[in-house]
Amino acid sequence: MNRVAVEKSESYDIITVRKALRDLLYHFDGMGQFVKPGDRVLIKPNMLMGKAPEAAVTTHPSILQGVIELVREAGGTPVVGDSPGFGSSRSVAAKSGLFAVVEATGAELADFSTIKTVIGTGRFKRFEVAEAYLNADKVINLPKLKTHEMMTMTCGVKNLFGIVVGKAKPAWHLRAGDSKELFARMLLELYQIREPDLTIVDAVTAMEGNGPGSGDPYHVGLLLAGTNALAVDVIAAEIAQIPKKRLFVEREAEALQLNGWNRNEIETVGLALEDVHIKPFKLPPIADVQFGLPKFLKKHLRNQLTTRPFAIKGKCLLCGVCVSACPPKVISIKNKALCFDYSGCIRCFCCRELCPHSALDVREGFLLKLLNRKNKFISDR
Repeated sequence: MNRVAVEKSESYDIITVRKALRDLLYHFDGMGQFVKPGDRVLIKPNMLMGKAPEAAVTTHPSILQGVIELVREAGGTPVVGDSPGFGSSRSVAAKSGLFAVVEATGAELADFSTIKTVIGTGRFKRFEVAEAYLNADKVINLPKLKTHEMMTMTCGVKNLFGIVVGKAKPAWHLRAGDSKELFARMLLELYQIREPDLTIVDAVTAMEGNGPGSGDPYHVGLLLAGTNALAVDVIAAEIAQIPKKRLFVEREAEALQLNGWNRNEIETVGLALEDVHIKPFKLPPIADVQFGLPKFLKKHLRNQLTTRPFAIKGKCLLCGVCVSACPPKVISIKNKALCFDYSGCIRCFCCRELCPHSALDVREGFLLKLLNRKNKFISDR
C-alpha cells in the first residue's frame, strides 16, 4: 500500500505551518526517515513564474521555510532548485518570496543551467534534465496544487517538468503536439528517471479555474505528503473532486500500470477525507473534443471543436512574453496587436500560463460551445 498523509494548515503563519509539517511527517516517522546527516537535499518547489505568494502561482515561502528547517534538523544540506517557465531562477525566486527564505535560512539556490542527458527506457529515449536534480542525495518535491489548462491538474508528477531546463520545455510541447495523452506519457517517463524521495503538497491556498498561471486562489487549508508522487496526485484529485476522465496523467499511469495509480492500493492517514469539506475545484473549460475523430474531420473542424487563446483588448501590453514562450512560434505582434496563427497552434496554452499580466483568455469553437452548453443543461436538470 502507498501511504498518503493529509493534515490541516489553515494559514501560512510559520508557526501553523511548522506544526502541520511535523504532524504530516509523523505518519512517516519524521524527516529523519528521508534525510540522513550529510545528505545534500534538493528541494524542488513550483517556481512557474515571478508572482507574489498571494497569487497562488508558486509554492508558498513559508512551506519552503518549514521544509528547509526540517532538513537542517535531520542533518541535511538544503538546496532549492527549479527551472521556471519564464525568467531566471533567481528573479522568479525573488518575486515569489522564495529567495528571501533561501537567504534567511542559509540554504543554497541550485544552478539548474548545467544539464545531463539521460537515456529513457519507454516511448521517449532521451531526456535532458538539470544535473543538480540527478546529483542530489535526496529529493523533496514541493508542488502547489493547481488546475492546469492542458493536463487539468498539476501537482506532484507535473511539478517535475521543472527539471527540464529552459528552451527544452517548448521542444517537448512541440513533440507532443496537441496530444494530451502523449504529453502525459512524457511527464510520467520523466518522473520515472528519478522519483523524488518525498512529495509535500502546498494545498493551503490552491488554484482553481484557468491554472496554472491565470487561475483563482482557492483556500483549501491542507498539506499532503507521500513517498509516491503519483499516489499523492490521486488523493489530491480526489480532494479537488476532479473526474478521472479529465486526469490525463493518472489515466496514462493506469495504462502503464505504474505503482501509485490504483486508489484501492493507497492508504490515507491523518485527516479523514470525509472530514474535508470543500466545494469541487472549478476546472478549466474543456479545450478539445476531437478525440476519436478521423484525421480528415479533425483537419476541417479543428477550430470549431477546440478552444484557442486570444488577447484581451485593453489588457495586453504587448510585452512579448507569449511570443517567446510559444512552442510552435505562431504568435506575433503586428500593427500594435497580438496575432495568432491558429492553423499552427497546438493548444498547449503556454502563452496563457506564462502571461505576466493575465491578459490572455480562451475562446470556444462554435461546435465545442454548443456541446458544452448541452452538457451544462443536462447536468443542471
